[in-house]
Amino acid sequence: MEAVRWGVLGVANIFTKKVLPPLLKSDLLRVEAIASRSEDKARATAAKFGIPKSYGSYDKLLADPDIEAVYIPLPNHLHAEWIRKAADAGKQILCEKPLALNAAEAAACVEYAAKAGVRLMEAFMYRFHPQWQRARELVYLGEIGEVLAVHTYYAYDLKDPENIRNRVDMGGGGLMDIGCYAVSVPRFIFGREPESVIGRFTRDPDFKTDILTSAILDFGRGRSVFTVGTQGFRAQAVDIYGTSGSLHIEIPFNMYPDVPPVLTVTTPIGERRPGLAAADQYGLEVEAFSIAFRKDLPVPTPAGDAVANQKVLDALFRSETSGRWETP
Repeated sequence: MEAVRWGVLGVANIFTKKVLPPLLKSDLLRVEAIASRSEDKARATAAKFGIPKSYGSYDKLLADPDIEAVYIPLPNHLHAEWIRKAADAGKQILCEKPLALNAAEAAACVEYAAKAGVRLMEAFMYRFHPQWQRARELVYLGEIGEVLAVHTYYAYDLKDPENIRNRVDMGGGGLMDIGCYAVSVPRFIFGREPESVIGRFTRDPDFKTDILTSAILDFGRGRSVFTVGTQGFRAQAVDIYGTSGSLHIEIPFNMYPDVPPVLTVTTPIGERRPGLAAADQYGLEVEAFSIAFRKDLPVPTPAGDAVANQKVLDALFRSETSGRWETP
């Protein structure tokens, strides 16, 4: 297939350190251009990684007729604006999570992209990793029986007041940054939406962002509990418990691309760790999107999934205020 020509809006560290390396090795796509509000930064990044074009504004990149698709790794509060502008330019869109700051805004983005006739997908890269593909397959095969509980812990320690993750005005805070994963995972595993949710929040007295958030998501027959934090010991893990077994994902979200993942399956007959190869989930994600575009197929993760995920986040924020269970 002809390689899809990509442009990138921004020179965020997550892109240059994690997303870009596998893309440079792929035969299915080509990073053709990168843009920054600083022309010098764009030029330096392009030169460092051998990207053919650089632009000193996002609009200039979107005006490039050679660019077919764009990746948006901008701060959360800018996602909706640049999704609309990319759609106006006729570009296919892969946008970092969360798609927008609330469900209404996310739904508007999905509708806008659909009317413009372009694909839109939220970048939850973990779903493309073989360890999660295998975990979900084992669940649907009944390996651990009926799923009863999904437990997630995800935290890091970041106290820099200027970092976007600590800026309320930029959509920062633990729930929006990493809690979105803890909501996405049980929805992915249960294959349905929670009926009600409740959350408890601790906020930084200066930043006003949530720094320790715990929640229960009620899926009817089955529940999910999670804790996420931005000022705690850096760790992550997901455990899935069923009526006849369990799954443990050792590094569920930031899995190293050059290390085989550890997925532990425990059943009455014993414990095993399926042999899974190392994989780069970012490369797999962008390649899957590229294939869908080039072959005129739906994107792997429907845009509506982003709206459903945001509805749960919105309900948890409402629960913080009400102190009650809320319906997404």
